[in-house]
Amino acid sequence: MKKNVSLSIILLLPVFLLAQSEKKPLTHEDILKWERITEQHISNNGKYIVYKKEPWEGDPTLDITTCSGERQASVKCGHNAKITFDSKFVVFSLKTPEGTIRALKLKKEKKENFPKEALLVYNLGTGQTDTVNNLKTVKVPEEWAGWIAWQTETPKDTTKKEPTPDKKAPQKAFPLFVKNMGTGEIYEFPAVSDYVFAEEKEVLAFASEGKDSTFGAGIYRFDLSKNIQQKIWGGKGGYKQLSVYRTGDKIAFLADIPGENKATPGYGIYLWDGGNTASEILTNENKAIPENWEISENGQLFFSDSGSRLFYGTAPQKTPKDTTTLEEEMPILDVWTWNEEELQTVQLNNLDRDLKKTYLAVFHTNGQKAVQLETRQFSGIKQIRNGDSDKLIAWSGRPYAIQSMWEGPPGHNDFYLIDIYTGKAEKINTDVRATPRVSPEGNYVYWYNAADTTWNTFNIKTGDVCKITSPGTIQAANELNDVPNLPNAYGTAGWLKNDAAILINDRFDVWRVDPGDKAAPVNITKNGRPQNISYRVFNLKKHRRPEGLDPEEPLYLKGHNEITREDGFYVLDMGKSVPKELISGEFKLGTPKKAKDAEVVVFTKENFQTYPNLVTADLKFKKQVQISDAAPQQKDFLWGTAELVSWTSLDGRKMEGMLHKPENFDPSKKYPMIVNFYEKSSQGLYGYRMPENHRSTIDYHYYTSNGYLVFNPDIYYKTGYPGEDAFSCVMPGITSLIEKGFVDEGHIGAQGHSWGGYQVAYLATRTNLFAAIESGAPVVNMFSAYGGIRWGSGLNRSFQYEHTQSRIGKSIWEAPLRYLENSPLFTIDKINTPILIMHNDDDGAVPWYQGIEFFIGLRRLQKPAWLLNYNEADHWPLRICDKTDFQIRMAQFFGYYLKGKPMPKWMREGIPAAKKGIELGYGTED
Repeated sequence: MKKNVSLSIILLLPVFLLAQSEKKPLTHEDILKWERITEQHISNNGKYIVYKKEPWEGDPTLDITTCSGERQASVKCGHNAKITFDSKFVVFSLKTPEGTIRALKLKKEKKENFPKEALLVYNLGTGQTDTVNNLKTVKVPEEWAGWIAWQTETPKDTTKKEPTPDKKAPQKAFPLFVKNMGTGEIYEFPAVSDYVFAEEKEVLAFASEGKDSTFGAGIYRFDLSKNIQQKIWGGKGGYKQLSVYRTGDKIAFLADIPGENKATPGYGIYLWDGGNTASEILTNENKAIPENWEISENGQLFFSDSGSRLFYGTAPQKTPKDTTTLEEEMPILDVWTWNEEELQTVQLNNLDRDLKKTYLAVFHTNGQKAVQLETRQFSGIKQIRNGDSDKLIAWSGRPYAIQSMWEGPPGHNDFYLIDIYTGKAEKINTDVRATPRVSPEGNYVYWYNAADTTWNTFNIKTGDVCKITSPGTIQAANELNDVPNLPNAYGTAGWLKNDAAILINDRFDVWRVDPGDKAAPVNITKNGRPQNISYRVFNLKKHRRPEGLDPEEPLYLKGHNEITREDGFYVLDMGKSVPKELISGEFKLGTPKKAKDAEVVVFTKENFQTYPNLVTADLKFKKQVQISDAAPQQKDFLWGTAELVSWTSLDGRKMEGMLHKPENFDPSKKYPMIVNFYEKSSQGLYGYRMPENHRSTIDYHYYTSNGYLVFNPDIYYKTGYPGEDAFSCVMPGITSLIEKGFVDEGHIGAQGHSWGGYQVAYLATRTNLFAAIESGAPVVNMFSAYGGIRWGSGLNRSFQYEHTQSRIGKSIWEAPLRYLENSPLFTIDKINTPILIMHNDDDGAVPWYQGIEFFIGLRRLQKPAWLLNYNEADHWPLRICDKTDFQIRMAQFFGYYLKGKPMPKWMREGIPAAKKGIELGYGTED
């Protein structure tokens, strides 16, 4: 018997070893096939999960399963899913396969001739699927069930001659189909330009441009429960902003009716409130419309929660174009003025938005009175109690606009209360570096004052102002703030019912705070700080409108242990106990989503080795079922591990970071290592890091799979010398790993992008330890960058040097030496490390000339350097082919310098401009 057992072991052992040896390194092609879960839905009854798996390149798959993990259906190219309110159907779209689109593009087929998407309706009870081709739009009611609506687009007739471009107008109206999901009956309406379901009742409103006698042009109301179709306004016109009150008994819209004898042309506002037809309630001639202003088609028409108020947008009339001047006679230029509120670059960046900007106004349907609420004085305005309060909150940063150029966030604001009946503005606060918010019941305006790190309230009824926290009661400000700027708050966790209290976070705990400051704050989580657990509330209930938390109900929390990096879910009986642990461990948890009508949640659980698949559980998180298996191929690849390491910085601080090792790591061997960092990352120790051909950073799984160590150290900064801080933190971390004996100290690389790109460029000027460095979009000359523009926003860059990430803390006139000493450009002559730079000519964050200055300096000094410029790409390439190309070239660069692989042709010979777009140069042959 013993012989047989031994024989079995002998026979099985080679098979096991063979299976182990079959694991392979990850390639960039493998990564392109890696699927992410990019959609997830849980049915209201808690019985079904719908999720979409999507590879980086290729077609998505929509999976429909039960909450116990039983697969119901799997549909290739399915996406944009919705589960009906009654949990009976899944409604989703079907994309055209990428292979089909690619083939059409190769044939030079016009985009308008590409196949259209299809609509699929899957019956969860029977498993049957209905399909509608040529889908244009689809809508599914969120708060009731039994009906869906969609539009189709007739395929283009390619046999007919195309109209000339100047006569061709885009189609705006399409057939509308409304289906009774119970009976299967379908109603069709022609030429519909807009349609809206009521939020709470079975009512549909739509605007038609139809020409037949049954459904001519106009606005229609369809009571779906009674099968009553009513034309509430007839005639041709430009209809916009169709809005249905939540109960369906009021409908409003804008209309520009041709042929009317109007003193002031443009849109009027029309309202139907239960009669036979709608009536025009407001025109541009109304005295409430400011002079030379008009009702704007770009605004939003919507009802207050009670339906007694209708909000709309107004805007200044556009200046008519001068038709007496030829286009070539008009000079085209930008005029920059020293004292204008916004830089020309900001104005140009926001031009399209500003041309469509509208200002809030209200029509009181009971009193038939219109009031202009918002003016150019304000930067923003917000309704209170969903528009039913007698006040609105507004704020203005305009008096402080110029100084924001160098101060950065948070911006300064004055606060105002606006009377909804008169439009009169009352200033309630001056020069606060915050944006005001309002409690759910509308009793309080509240804000965090970064200047003294306190939370404050304003009682709207009494006008009382209270400082409800102080540093002596709650440390509301970021304790780890390391930029020369006012610290951010840890935020709030919501309000209790009836505005009884606000829940405020400190670094670890949640506090119940009296908004009237009549009672002392109470720490409701109690043990967060002693146990180093950062608690944060998550609300499992879905609300149609913002609501306060019920203190009598369990409060659910996510906890993150800052020492162990573990996550957990907890439940708290508010005010009666410490949080009760439901689940915790060496993993990262995604915030759960709860079924509306069942005690079932879906969430993700992951670590560096475990894919974040979907998991269902009850509210105790004990009965867990894995629903998805989105990366079954992972078992075929060499992977890696993640662990926490510690060392001491050059200035004596205890440091921590992450070390990622290859699978089957052998401490007796020497491994090449890549150092990759940004600021602080180690709290994400248990993150999976989805394999991706990234736009700007290395893929950790690719490099560990291919035999590299990856080291990610945390960086702590002091004001004035960010480069030195990076050196002080990173270099002893590397040294501590070398001392362990498994790092090949002759083959260590570094990689970073943007702020990380700057830091690795700085390190190259201070040490020869690195065998190769990839520096993406780095600032190497802080002098030239300081006065530049972030083209993506139009903002001047000075604020980030004085107050935010760059951490210099002073202007170039106050501390010029700091800008010199922190700029790698001025010590490039000290660099002896080969450098690969990636910087793109359309970078909106870091000016492209920074990368050019870096490359030109290295080239002048004959230092080995390469510059990758992905044409018309922003701060990083976004096209899949560009990202993959970048990853391949970076891997070849590190492969040559860190693993002794042959030098690829593009590094050895470059790619001449004449061969651009023709030759890739990946090969290594001579």
